Amino acid sequence: MNSISMAWKSIKGNKVRAFLTMLGIIIGVSSVIVMVAIGQGSTQEVQSQIGSLGKDVLTVSITGSDVTFKEDDAKELEAVNGIDATAPTVSGRVTAKNGETNTQVSMTGTISSYLDVRDLELQSGRFIAALDQDNHSKVAVLGSDTAQTLFGLGNAVGQSIGINGSSYKVIGVLQSVGSSLGTSGDSTVIVPLSTGQRLASTTSIESVYVKVRDEENINFITNRLEQTMRDIIGDEDSYNVSSQEDLMETADSVDNTLTLLLGGSAAISLIVGGIGIMNIMLVSVSERTKEIGIRKAIGAKRGNILLQFLIEAIILSSFGGLIGVGLGLVSAEAFTVATGTAVSYSIPIILMSFGFSLFIGIVFGVFPANKASKLDPIQALRYE
Repeated sequence: MNSISMAWKSIKGNKVRAFLTMLGIIIGVSSVIVMVAIGQGSTQEVQSQIGSLGKDVLTVSITGSDVTFKEDDAKELEAVNGIDATAPTVSGRVTAKNGETNTQVSMTGTISSYLDVRDLELQSGRFIAALDQDNHSKVAVLGSDTAQTLFGLGNAVGQSIGINGSSYKVIGVLQSVGSSLGTSGDSTVIVPLSTGQRLASTTSIESVYVKVRDEENINFITNRLEQTMRDIIGDEDSYNVSSQEDLMETADSVDNTLTLLLGGSAAISLIVGGIGIMNIMLVSVSERTKEIGIRKAIGAKRGNILLQFLIEAIILSSFGGLIGVGLGLVSAEAFTVATGTAVSYSIPIILMSFGFSLFIGIVFGVFPANKASKLDPIQALRYE
């Protein structure tokens, strides 16, 4: 108890030095908490966005540049047992214009089943019909952001807009779906597949969304789809069948690696903070050599001196750890408010960061404490 009291008195007597000693630990702990919170928040957000695409939806992507995949080929996929509906698509970027207002948006060319397959809802108007596809009609369904940009609060349905210089009639507006994987799903315009192919300057189909009847059989249906694609195209490297589960696993793996790298980088500052503690404690030992000599001369044992300096290092690192935890939580909240990005706190990581700061205090406090305890009392008393 006496050692704790003396250690605390020594720290209070040098407040500025104590704060500077703790600074490395504070920055290290807060950095670990903020970085991991951002990384885990990103992971959860990405998984949520991928999950919102629908776990019962498979995506067949045509990856071969020299492969021509037609609408009739896409219809063959509907024959696979366990599939409810398919929606072939082409995509691109177009300029949508209304009067003096124009905006760059993503364009999707598709058929009537797309609304159901992607689980979208209409805010107003109607979706693309089979007749629009057959007639190559210049009609468009707008995403909610696109409609607001071009028409403000006015009703877009029935109005005309320019798409890449041609006039299109707006037949519907979609409900907002938010952002997915960093891309706004509302800044879009959907046109009939045949019209979209003309806008994208292609006669092929880029991808097919496939709605599965039973999620539990999704792996079996994936294999059947791959077999069907193999029969249609032949080259296995020219197509890819993926599920949202696959994307989730990939995103999770990438984000876990990123979180580990961010946390590891931040943890380095904890090591630097520990070195700072050791340096300051060594200076403290030099400054208090005479005090140590007097204590030893009046009967203090080596263990008492060792314990006093070790306690000082632990107190500094534990206080630094607590302040770092508080600063980390506040900084993470500030980051959320400033950027709108979600963060996710991990109690084990917070406890681990604080525990590591204590460990750092012990490890880097041992050397100066041991040096102090080994001082010869006669030499220490003579020290100037």
